[in-house]
Amino acid sequence: MSLQTIMQQLETSAHPVVEALYKSDHCKVLLIVFKKGMILKDHKTQNKAKLSVLSGEVIYSEGDSVKTLSQFEETEIPSGVVHAVECTENAICLLVRESIT
Repeated sequence: MSLQTIMQQLETSAHPVVEALYKSDHCKVLLIVFKKGMILKDHKTQNKAKLSVLSGEVIYSEGDSVKTLSQFEETEIPSGVVHAVECTENAICLLVRESIT
């Protein structure tokens, strides 16, 4: 799927659009695009990951910890930890997730 198609999907979506850009035996790269106000509700990842903001701004919350991430900022996401992401400004993010082989 092209980046242009992903952005077109966002126009009519009520939820963040998540698409895999790359997958190998060692990692998976996801593109996550948000409109202001969209939320990825509490969830866990089985593998550690890194969330990088390419544009816009999101709030990453993990337990009692809350971080505002703007363009080019990133955070590590540990495996098995409940976390959420809320978009405060239209945003495009990359999530690089380790694969367990």
